[in-house]
Amino acid sequence: MRSRTSATASIALALALFVSFAAQAATPSVADLDARGRAGGNRRDIATVVGVRVFASTWPAQVLQILANQVGPNLVLGMRLSGVKFHHPLDRAGFDGEVGALVTQAFASAPQAEEVDVWVTVPLGVGKGLVVSGDLAKPTMRTVFTISVRRGESPASLAARLHAGANVFLEQEWARSAFTKG
Repeated sequence: MRSRTSATASIALALALFVSFAAQAATPSVADLDARGRAGGNRRDIATVVGVRVFASTWPAQVLQILANQVGPNLVLGMRLSGVKFHHPLDRAGFDGEVGALVTQAFASAPQAEEVDVWVTVPLGVGKGLVVSGDLAKPTMRTVFTISVRRGESPASLAARLHAGANVFLEQEWARSAFTKG
């Protein structure tokens, strides 16, 4: 009887330890949760992989969504950033640096991607009773910055393009109010 009780206790202890270790191993990180929750497109699996890397850091301009869309062999990534409520003050040079770093991380995380599109949105005031979904929907956000970067563009070329505003859409009114002077 004593050996049976001892064996049962040993099994119970081993099971409790297994469950404890399994629970710790299965607990996803905040980056994993953000990546899954903010992934979109027809290749959510790839968007999630990119997101895990991106959401491991806190960026000054918050990353809201990562999209991955593929048609045939062509894969394009999209990253939507918030144009309001930066995590800390951000000047134009810092913003350009963040965009460059995000593009670099996206290409590194998805080597099959041929393009990364980055855009920044700001919310629009939506009046009470306005339709915001469906065929009669009114817009709820406005795009204030966009850039498309093809694989193979050098970081120096991207930085120069951002600085010069070449093939970049930047709403000047937003930029004047969003960035600190620096």
